[in-house]
Amino acid sequence: MTKIKICGLMRIEDIEAVNTAKPDYIGFVFAKGRKRTVTHETAERLKAELDSRIKSVGVFLDNDADEVIELAESGVTDLIQLHGHEDSEYIRYIRSRTDKPVIKSVSVRKVEDILSADRLDVDYILLDTYTKSMIGGTGEVFDWGIIPKISKPFFLAGGIRADNIKAAVQTGAYCVDISSGAETDGKKDRDKIINLVNTVRSEENVKG
Repeated sequence: MTKIKICGLMRIEDIEAVNTAKPDYIGFVFAKGRKRTVTHETAERLKAELDSRIKSVGVFLDNDADEVIELAESGVTDLIQLHGHEDSEYIRYIRSRTDKPVIKSVSVRKVEDILSADRLDVDYILLDTYTKSMIGGTGEVFDWGIIPKISKPFFLAGGIRADNIKAAVQTGAYCVDISSGAETDGKKDRDKIINLVNTVRSEENVKG
């Protein structure tokens, strides 16, 4: 069954919305200088209000490895998403210090980008759109038709919204990952979140 993640939560209103919609995952962004970045304190407060059935993902971009481990081991994050240039040594260090599942993102330009990521010692990979200007958070879609058969379950990100989420589910993604597509005027929109989650659930019923 395809899962759904709503990323970039920042407010208690966002938590209330996902507690109603019940996606499988939510994301707290700890990457420095991003518009959806939250502090450790804010994330801890929001996690305390999150339905325990929903798993929290910490999104990091070349953060200090010990910061990543601290948030995981404190229970603020249930999974670790590495969205920067973290190499195999960095990943090994993380995995030696915490047993929380690790997701490694890849900015997709060609099939080999995906195949290379599939060989990493991580639990999941995340396929996102490549742009020269920034890593992740582009709100743009890449060509999903180039996704090859890979061994690891993958999260699919980049420009997923109400008008293309059914197609996103059909890619075989383990989880569809949505941020800007669940927003209105730069803030998470309760109705959009509920609609997106319901669409994924209903699409799975059709597939079943």
